[in-house]
Order: sequence, then structure tokens, then C-alpha cells
Amino acid sequence: MRAALFLREPLRSPLTLALLVTVPALFVIAAADVLSDFARVLGGSLAGDAAVALGAGWAAAFVAGTLGFFEAASSRGADRRLALAGVRPWRLAAARIGASAGLAALACGTAFIALMLRTGVAHPLHAAAAILAFALIYVAVGVIVGSVVRDPLNGSLIVAFIFLLDTFSGPGMSSSPPVWAVSRKAADVLIAAGLGEGSATGAWIWLGASTAAALLLAVAVFAISCRRRA
Repeated sequence: MRAALFLREPLRSPLTLALLVTVPALFVIAAADVLSDFARVLGGSLAGDAAVALGAGWAAAFVAGTLGFFEAASSRGADRRLALAGVRPWRLAAARIGASAGLAALACGTAFIALMLRTGVAHPLHAAAAILAFALIYVAVGVIVGSVVRDPLNGSLIVAFIFLLDTFSGPGMSSSPPVWAVSRKAADVLIAAGLGEGSATGAWIWLGASTAAALLLAVAVFAISCRRRA
């Protein structure tokens, strides 16, 4: 219920809705060639439909990370009052993250539609799940940063730094992606879908586990932050 209330306010803004639609679509359209060029420079093998598919994931991730950060950072005063009124911190954390995830789902839908219109994929459900995982992981990243960093400029730069570091060192972009890349499993599944390949059961287990772990960590960090605010 609280997540729906938190979701209602940003949806009233035409600018927010426009950004949720236009940014992912433009990213998918424009990013494929750029990602392929960077992959060649960095020693990766990303190209063609796989680059378009991965671009859809990164589009959703960028929007979701931004939403998660500002949802956490801009609600400090309101959350403090709610905590003082007796709302349990973990419930407040779940509601805030749920609201961000709801907005991110709209961006995921736009990115997925743009992907299907541009290339189509042999495993559309796999692609949709991977794009959603990208978004949820970056909602968690944004919320964690927004919970611990007070300055909006510094916080947004940290989210952007994590995004760029993850983008240019992850699967397809590097010959040996690091194990700490936060969206590595989502990228593996999405690239496979773009190449017309399925993903093994183990890949799905890792993807689900990493996404759940990111969201649980975000809930914990946000709840601790709420207690300190109160």
C-alpha cells in the first residue's frame, strides 16, 4: 500500500513519464554501435544483436539506478517523520524500494519494446527477465548510495561511476569480466538471448540469487539509515 502511495507522486509528473519512455528507447537505438566499438577497443566480442540486447539492459539499469538514488536521497525528511510516527524501518525501506522498482519496470517495458522493434530476439522471455534483473540490481545500487551519501551531486556521481565501471568491464565488453561486476549474471543471460541462445539453469539460479541479494542489502541499508534519521 505504501509503495503505491510513494509511486503515485512521481507518476503525476509528465516529465518523469517522458523520461521513462524516451531515455530507454533512445539508448537502445543509439547505444548498440557505440557499445560494439568500445568492446573492440577493450578486447571484448560484443557486436550485432547482442550489443542491442545489452544496450536494453543498460538503458533500464541507468534509469533504475537514478530512480533508486533520488527515491532514497530525496525522502530523508519524510522518512524521518514516518519513522518517528512509528512506521517500522524495514517496511518503509520495502515501500520505497517497491516504488522505485515500479517506476523502473516502466523503463524496462520501454527498453524491451525498443529491443523487439529493432532486432527481435529468439528468447524474448529470457531477454525480458534479464532486463528486469538489470533494473532491480541498479535500483538496489541507487538506494544503497542514496541511503549513505547525503550530497545529491556526490551521490549521483557515485551511481554513474558504478554504472560506467560495470558497463565497460562486464561481459561482452572485456575479455575477462571481473567477478565483482554487479550485473554480470544479468548481462550473461541477456547477451545469450541476443545471440539466440538459451541460458542454463545454473545461470538463472545465479541471476535470481544475485538480484535478491542486491535488493535485500538495499532494504537493510535503507532501514539502518531510517533508524539513524529517527
